[in-house]
Amino acid sequence: MEWKNIYRGLLMGASDVVPGVSGGTIAVVLGIYDRLIQAINGFFSKEWKQQLGFLIPLGIGIVTAVFVLADLIEWLFEHYPGPTQFAFLGLIVGVLPYLFHKSDAKQTFKIQHIFLLLIGIIIVASMLFFRSAETEPVQTITTSTYLWLFFSGFIASSAMILPGISGSFMLLVIGSYTTILNAVSEFKLDIIVVVVVGIGLGIIFMSKIIHYFFEKYTTGTFAVVIGLVMGSVVVIFPGWPASSGEMIISVVTFAVGLLVAFLLGRVEYKN
Repeated sequence: MEWKNIYRGLLMGASDVVPGVSGGTIAVVLGIYDRLIQAINGFFSKEWKQQLGFLIPLGIGIVTAVFVLADLIEWLFEHYPGPTQFAFLGLIVGVLPYLFHKSDAKQTFKIQHIFLLLIGIIIVASMLFFRSAETEPVQTITTSTYLWLFFSGFIASSAMILPGISGSFMLLVIGSYTTILNAVSEFKLDIIVVVVVGIGLGIIFMSKIIHYFFEKYTTGTFAVVIGLVMGSVVVIFPGWPASSGEMIISVVTFAVGLLVAFLLGRVEYKN
């Protein structure tokens, strides 16, 4: 068992609660993105037992974060939204040098790969235009509501596994974010089960597509992934702080994010 995946899962699960922050991006920050895609696909092959050591601890961390750290992340974003977002910005900006190194961009990237990178940036940055106001949690649950929640989970998880595209943000766009978050906080088991099934199928579906492109078009896929991560900087950026005090705090949290990314890079990307 790769027990250190528990802390990786904690970071991924906590980030997936936050609209605008992608669990896929955090997997890239942690250096396990391609391994995660391989493990999910390998779980549905003859070598499925070999993937359990990677996936079980990661799953424990993700589930624990969703149920335990969700309130803390929500509190931070409610009371200190700017500094918290700057911390995530630091994480993302700090990991970009490792991504360019891992993809050997200097040697492998050509004009077409730069074009794909720009497309990745545009795809994620354009999500700014789809922001919607939050709705109240749905209280009356019908069959159509369950179907809507199932497809919400499916679509969100398909996005969630892509770096830069936030599953929680997609739930906001669909309008089911508050309903699902309320179900988690109040442990409404029926809603949780329906959403989890949708999430599971969505992750399987999207991971197969990503795995195919990583195998057939490795450099191009890396270019798109880097573009998606760079585009997430645009989505997460909260604007410049209004006061000098908040500016100082934001600079500090951004620096902390950079430092964490640097340390993770030394540990996770050492090979």
